[in-house]
Amino acid sequence: MTVITLSMHLSTRGDSDIHDITDQVARHVAQSGLKNGTVTVFCPSSTSAVTTIEYESGALSDLKRLFDEIIPQNREYAHNARWGDGNGHSHIRASLLGPSLTIPFVNGELTLGTWQQVIYVDFDNRPRRRELIVQLIGE
Repeated sequence: MTVITLSMHLSTRGDSDIHDITDQVARHVAQSGLKNGTVTVFCPSSTSAVTTIEYESGALSDLKRLFDEIIPQNREYAHNARWGDGNGHSHIRASLLGPSLTIPFVNGELTLGTWQQVIYVDFDNRPRRRELIVQLIGE
């Protein structure tokens, strides 16, 4: 087995900013020279997450609305009281989706479904420069 660790960089706007990173992940797999294995995308951040969705405006709007409804920004959060940074909601939203996603690849291609794209969501309350770790394990 071979292990390859790479990184990706994103500039985000915060406030549930969603980025389609499917092509970048697929490019890392294709350029790795590995044929079969898994790729893990990990965001070393407690206010952002990685998942899959159909990357189209309706689904993206629905996802944002869902988070606004179940974890509103204007609710009182103990985190905000302690740190005063106003991003308590960002931490809770990110924890629901999680910081990583693992995808198998076969013959150098991701095994995603037809309407399934890999997305990165930045829930923080301000723009950020983010780094994601991409680790491939395979042969």
